[in-house]
Amino acid sequence: MKKEYWIIIIAYIAMQLSTFVGVPVILFIAGLLGYNPASKAIQFQSNVIWLIFSFVVTLIICLFLLRKEMRNPMRSDMMNIPSSIGWAIGGIFLSLFAQTFAGIIERLLGIEAGSENTEQIMQLINAAPLVIIVVSMIGPILEEIVFRKIIFGSLYKRLGFFISALISSLIFAVAHRDFSHILLYASMGFTFAFLYVRTKRILVPIFAHVAMNSFVVIMQLNYDRIIEWQEKYSGVTHFIGGFL
Repeated sequence: MKKEYWIIIIAYIAMQLSTFVGVPVILFIAGLLGYNPASKAIQFQSNVIWLIFSFVVTLIICLFLLRKEMRNPMRSDMMNIPSSIGWAIGGIFLSLFAQTFAGIIERLLGIEAGSENTEQIMQLINAAPLVIIVVSMIGPILEEIVFRKIIFGSLYKRLGFFISALISSLIFAVAHRDFSHILLYASMGFTFAFLYVRTKRILVPIFAHVAMNSFVVIMQLNYDRIIEWQEKYSGVTHFIGGFL
């Protein structure tokens, strides 16, 4: 594995663990500026500030280390741009199918629907809308670089698709720390790995991943409206059904 790849992995892990150092630093600075570090509001704002800062800095580090690869001319094994665009758009529906299928299996296994990880993220978004940038864009980009381009890509050269996708997808699932839904996250990992190996363009799974996360956020933010719409729609179908 390239030296740059190892640095990116270390930077990503450091970002995940940096809350334990970064937040206290921000609270200390807040105290120097006259704010009360013990205040729940200040503690929450400190967490949000560090979350956004750490993700942005890590993304900048990744893009800087990958700058030479991004400047390289298109490899001969890359899928052409029009087909890649088609796979990127189709990848959204493929991701939805994989997620739905995994959800059905989880329910058959007795696993309750609903992700604690998603609920915590939505609480952050509701309180601090800027977090949407991290959840919908920066997070997916970083995850595709780390889990698909680096981990899956490195394993794929030696182990082929299935084993490489299995290992990288399990690591991807565990990294979300929502162990009751490992199957759900792993299925997404498999889907994004397939898109990457099919097109040889990391931008394709990045696009699908960003779209999926954005879709989930939009659905969660409009959950009450969707339920209301379903109830109205259900009433219309029953009305129409009475004449058929």
